[in-house]
Amino acid sequence: MLYREAGVFKTSYAKDQETFPIPFDKAGYFLALIVAFGVIPFLVNDYWANAILLPFLIYAIAAIGLNILTGYCGQVSLGSGGFMAVGAYATYKLMTAFPDLNMIIVILLAGLVTAFVGVLFGLPSLRIKGFYLAVATLAAQFFLVWLFNKIPWFYNYSASGQISAPERVVLGFEVTGANAQPAVIYLFCLCFTVALAWVARNLTRSNTGRKWMAIRDMDIAAEIIGVNPLMAKLSAFAVSSFYIGVAGALLFSVYLGAAEVGEAFGIQKSFLVLFMVIIGGLGSIFGSFAGAAFMVLFPVLLKNVMVGQLGWATDIAAHFEFIIVGALIIIFLIVEPHGLAALWRIAKEKLRLWPFPH
Repeated sequence: MLYREAGVFKTSYAKDQETFPIPFDKAGYFLALIVAFGVIPFLVNDYWANAILLPFLIYAIAAIGLNILTGYCGQVSLGSGGFMAVGAYATYKLMTAFPDLNMIIVILLAGLVTAFVGVLFGLPSLRIKGFYLAVATLAAQFFLVWLFNKIPWFYNYSASGQISAPERVVLGFEVTGANAQPAVIYLFCLCFTVALAWVARNLTRSNTGRKWMAIRDMDIAAEIIGVNPLMAKLSAFAVSSFYIGVAGALLFSVYLGAAEVGEAFGIQKSFLVLFMVIIGGLGSIFGSFAGAAFMVLFPVLLKNVMVGQLGWATDIAAHFEFIIVGALIIIFLIVEPHGLAALWRIAKEKLRLWPFPH
């Protein structure tokens, strides 16, 4: 009797509209928060932080952002890497221009700058959609990478062309720089991830989220019933770009510390975030986390098995890693095209009837 919806009665609209109306889901959510905030910080080390936890948290934010645009509003985008670069370079310029500005404010302002840029590149969505919109956002990806490469002002005229994050302190703890402790930067990224996921969860269930889904399902019918496609699409681009910009800011300042736009934010980054959304499940906040976990954890597991256990050469293991991950993505999309979120939903449906036959 692990999971039951039957017998859970609500006596008010507020209770009925809760984010987690089922006690089992709510208990699991709070248990995950307790473990994340109360247990992992005492166990985390450099390897776990840099190889698993920080990439998972940062890419989960980016996947949520792209899922808002593609999964909830139906607007295909291949420019996530370029928008992450906007967030990273906006963070760098703000950190160097305003040394005393709080790091949290810096990251949020970088997200707002990215949201503005996202709206500009989202304007073609008012006339084109589908494959043509994907090509337009792909053009945005290449244009932004070219822009940050060719204009020295963005990297403060550095001879190397790289940007490096200065040391910053939040509440007395260093969150950027070589001396930042793994537990501190983990908690710093975790707070952003939890807060933004909570906002996204409620935003997609709001009036704005329903407008996005109406545009996704049938834009002409949505316009007939009063949904403004201009505001719906541009708001989706703005919110999505804000999330991706915050992810880019955290990736540069907290995780990498230094970056060069072509290597850190190239087209492969856009496809990585897109694969996270597809594997996790379109139109699902949980799917964004599941997809990010799969794309971060599975390559690490393969590398540990092939190099650490089997003793393969690193370059051969890297090639086989691409082959195996690519094949699994194809197989997974054939077997369950709605992603890991659909598998979790099916598992919960089976638990509702357990132990009776299905």
